Amino acid sequence: MADPRIIDIQLDQRTILWRNADVEQERRIAIFDLLEDNRFAPQRSHADGYAGPYKVLLRVEEGRLVIEISREDGSGLEAVILGLGRFRRPIRDYFAICDSYYQAISNASPQQIETVDMARRAIHNEAAEMLRERLEGKIEVDFDTARRLFTLICVLHIKG
Repeated sequence: MADPRIIDIQLDQRTILWRNADVEQERRIAIFDLLEDNRFAPQRSHADGYAGPYKVLLRVEEGRLVIEISREDGSGLEAVILGLGRFRRPIRDYFAICDSYYQAISNASPQQIETVDMARRAIHNEAAEMLRERLEGKIEVDFDTARRLFTLICVLHIKG
C-alpha cells in the first residue's frame, strides 16, 4: 500500500557551517511542519513496488542539491540530484528579506513588518513553485512540502 510521505528528514551537518537562533528556529519549524503533513512521491518505480514512507537526507555537493531517499527501514532507494544554479537568486533574495524581517520585528511598525513579511512569503512561494517544477518527473510534492523543502535548502546554504 502506497504511503507517499516523508517520515524522517535530515540535513547533512557537514554542509551547514553556521546558523543563528532565528535560522535554527526556522529549520525546526520547517522540519516539524514537514513531518506533520507532506506529500512526497518519488516517480521512479521500484521492483518490489515500494511506495513509501520515506526517509530523506538533504545535502549540497559541488553546487547541486542531493536528495537521498531511503525506505522506512533506512535501506537506500535512490538519490535525486538537482542543479542549484536557478536557485541562487531566490536563496540570496530570501536571505536578504529574512534579514530585513528580523530587523523589522525589533523596531518597525506593525504595518512595516506586514509589508516585509508579505515580500518574504512571495519570494518563498515563487521558490517553492520553482522547486516543484524542477522536481517534476522525479518527485511529486505538494506546494506546502515544496515550501518547507526550500526553507531547508536555504539552511544548507548558510556559510557564516
